[in-house]
Amino acid sequence: MAQNPLSKPTACLVLADGTVFYGTGFGATGQTVAELCFNTAMTGYQEIMTDPSYAGQIVTFTFPHIGNVGVTPEDDETADPVAAGMVVKWDPTQPSNWRAAEELKGWLARRGRIAIGGVDTRRLTRAIRQQGAPHVALAHDPEGKFDLEALVAAARGFAGLEGMDLAKDVTCAQSYRWDEMRWAWPEGYVRQEAPKHKVVAIDYGAKRNILRCLASSGCDVTVLPATATAAEVLAHAPDGVFLSNGPGDPAATGAYAVPMIREILDTTALPVFGICLGHQMLALALGGRTVKMNHGHHGANHPVKDLETGKVEITSMNHGFAVDAQSLPEGVVETHRSLFDGSNCGIRMTERPVFSVQYHPEASPGPQDSFYLFERFAEAMDAQKADA
Repeated sequence: MAQNPLSKPTACLVLADGTVFYGTGFGATGQTVAELCFNTAMTGYQEIMTDPSYAGQIVTFTFPHIGNVGVTPEDDETADPVAAGMVVKWDPTQPSNWRAAEELKGWLARRGRIAIGGVDTRRLTRAIRQQGAPHVALAHDPEGKFDLEALVAAARGFAGLEGMDLAKDVTCAQSYRWDEMRWAWPEGYVRQEAPKHKVVAIDYGAKRNILRCLASSGCDVTVLPATATAAEVLAHAPDGVFLSNGPGDPAATGAYAVPMIREILDTTALPVFGICLGHQMLALALGGRTVKMNHGHHGANHPVKDLETGKVEITSMNHGFAVDAQSLPEGVVETHRSLFDGSNCGIRMTERPVFSVQYHPEASPGPQDSFYLFERFAEAMDAQKADA
């Protein structure tokens, strides 16, 4: 057990194996259960906490300076935090940034998310890497009263992400249009006023910056819920279909998403582009399969090789499942591969403008290594129109 002898702990993180990490609680009070992962990014904690792909997970941040630039509404990837909680090395300090509109502690408390500071995150990260992503219970009580037996039982009772369809929990309730483009100095966010392409984006947990990148590539974007049918997609007469990121087990979400994608592929020649869960959905629709990873990929420093050009991109990733490259059928090729562990990071159909990547090109880790993917999607729609 890791405990600071100089102060009474007000929060604890309990692993299903009985290991307990004590620390200082901040944000909301209460308790929550989830899968525990770690993220190696040095920036972007607000974007990470509001990324719908983190549903059902508590995030351990390996970088110690979390909260030092505060939070601003401009950086939210969705309306509210989706990650179940956060674990940090040092308690957040007073923010020092001209964009800060609020402190991290108050923002978490107001949004109902529990956090713990003062934890040995190096030790915790090693445990995750060696043992796999554990099921945990995180509790915050200002009085420091914890029922450890009940917390261990709660952690062990967590169902886990395998077999869990979380896309339905984070998708939009109804369709909407998106025309806001990427942030740029000095204007900030501006609207796309002269779109060239009509795109339907399927929302499995879409990040706002993905939609901005589509708009910046000349797209008039209509976002549909994860459960949208092929008929509902085609009713918008799109020039292309985008499959978004999202949380949970791709095989579970695929129960309803895969038939829709297959119908689009079988009945149209539309360009299709997928990211993250959308990549996994496309792979399943094409006949591949997905597997649960030991601890997943979460960070903004993941090198990925483009197997067709030899270029290495520095990418942002957030996934606990991966496409099995050995399962890809004839007519589908692997285009990108992780240089960390060799896992699949991209596919495409050989005869059609249908492609996807596991990583997040919109997150700007390179910072512009991967923006070409959105341009490739737009060029595919241009070519399709020229051939029509």
